[in-house]
Amino acid sequence: MKTLDLKKELKYLYAPSAKKVEIVKVPRLQFAMIDGEIEKGSEPGKSPAFAEATQALYGISYTLKFLFKKRKTSAVDYPVMALEGLWWVEDGMFDITIKDNWFYTLMILQPDIVTQDIFEEGLVQVRRKHGDSPALSRLRLETFEEGLCAQVMHIGPYATEPATMQRMREFLQENSCRDNVGPNGKHHEIYMGDPRRAQPEKLKTILRHPIEKEK
Repeated sequence: MKTLDLKKELKYLYAPSAKKVEIVKVPRLQFAMIDGEIEKGSEPGKSPAFAEATQALYGISYTLKFLFKKRKTSAVDYPVMALEGLWWVEDGMFDITIKDNWFYTLMILQPDIVTQDIFEEGLVQVRRKHGDSPALSRLRLETFEEGLCAQVMHIGPYATEPATMQRMREFLQENSCRDNVGPNGKHHEIYMGDPRRAQPEKLKTILRHPIEKEK
């Protein structure tokens, strides 16, 4: 059986330092994606729609993995990658402390061997095994090229992310770069830990922001 070591191939994107901010160029990658928004008065951890979207993403990702792994010929194994979230607001400035006006795209990286036809086959199998849901109809397979970004590993609860983001801003100022989160970009979180299982102080979340060099 062939193995695709996505975590090793993309280590520079999915295992950054927690001690220093890094600048990386993120290539065009393929993801299973789903869009949504946080309900008024709620937040990601308490939103039913967010939970349903997350379940749909993991459902299709594990189904696709086992479609390839259980092939009688040319079987391929690969890891299901981390859940990622792009976050933004439709009006005003993005504020990480105010969460009930957030829009999101949740996504999980998929290897290039996943084609649109195979993705559709996976959806059929998910529905057959788990039943249909509104979230499944919103899933899509799409490429995303993030380009030049600053990133750092945040360790701790989500509530302490502002301090890490301040470190990112200071780094960007020192290196003549502009943070494009806001009108031109989205706050990107990659969830390397499971908040349902890990202690809050040990949670690992990659924070990634699109940037541009100041002229």
